Amino acid sequence: MSYKKPKLDSKHYEDLFNALPSLEGKTIGITGTTSGTGFVAASACGKLGANVILLNRSSERSKKAYSELIQETPNANFIQIECDLQSFDSVRKAAEEITEVCSDGLDVICNNAGVMALEDLPTEDGFDIQIQTNHLSHFLLVKLVYPLLKKAASLREEARIVNHSSIARKQPKKVLESKYLEKNGGNLGGNGSSIFFGGARWLRYNQSKLANAAFTACLHEKLQAVDSKIKAMVAHPGLAETDLQSTTVKQGGMGRWITEQMMKVGQSREDGALGILRCIADPEIMSGQFVGPGMGGMFTAMKGRAESFPLEEFYDNRFTKDLLWKKSCEAIKEDFEIS
Repeated sequence: MSYKKPKLDSKHYEDLFNALPSLEGKTIGITGTTSGTGFVAASACGKLGANVILLNRSSERSKKAYSELIQETPNANFIQIECDLQSFDSVRKAAEEITEVCSDGLDVICNNAGVMALEDLPTEDGFDIQIQTNHLSHFLLVKLVYPLLKKAASLREEARIVNHSSIARKQPKKVLESKYLEKNGGNLGGNGSSIFFGGARWLRYNQSKLANAAFTACLHEKLQAVDSKIKAMVAHPGLAETDLQSTTVKQGGMGRWITEQMMKVGQSREDGALGILRCIADPEIMSGQFVGPGMGGMFTAMKGRAESFPLEEFYDNRFTKDLLWKKSCEAIKEDFEIS
């Protein structure tokens, strides 16, 4: 018997959406918009008047999602660009296409896409499938579109880089390890699937989500140092009802029963998108903030309104930031200079 998503009601989405300002004249790129929080964010941004660039791997799912977005908001401007985050070559091609359609700059890049608890497999570039999808390819994407962000900031006073982390950044480890950012795909602990006892699938996911938060800390520090108008912020969705759970169960990362029990205390995909939506559009969110339903333990951060918090010391420190930046540049074989 396969896992079935629960039908969770949205409790806070409408209030937030109605409070957000118009995004007319802005261009927003979002990775992973075929379902879940990314789909919700793309839909909301379209309804608020933005030009929305949909960055997804080409598939029937991406075609279906595009059609649904057009039907929901026929007057919106949605632009499809193929971007497979498991391939650096694909990311580079996507960045070239983004440059072609963003003559007036890119106002927001939202690094939403992610995979969870997949098998110990390498990408074509040799990295773990989770760390490349969730962090390294986003690092490369931000590096490549950085000139477009600078242009938007000069024309419209600000631009934003939005990363998407997780409750899982805290467990089973709070220390980022270099081996997960190196070409060790397929040799990072095997396929242990215990979510509560640090199974290797979940440790790799933890490292990727920790990297998302550390990347934000790096960006914030570097942008502030040059007095940039570009902001860097990070969100987490709590325990949101998305396709991540279905895929994880199907791939053997979690059991169906335990997933169903956990999701009983989760929240809808709409409420899960509150954090990235505030980071994308809320003028009150400043650079260097973490936005989500809570910052305590797992159970206190599962659901609720998205509030803003400071970055946490276990990744916002000299050792972790230097490690993250050095290893990420080595992985993409390019320097990333913030100027």
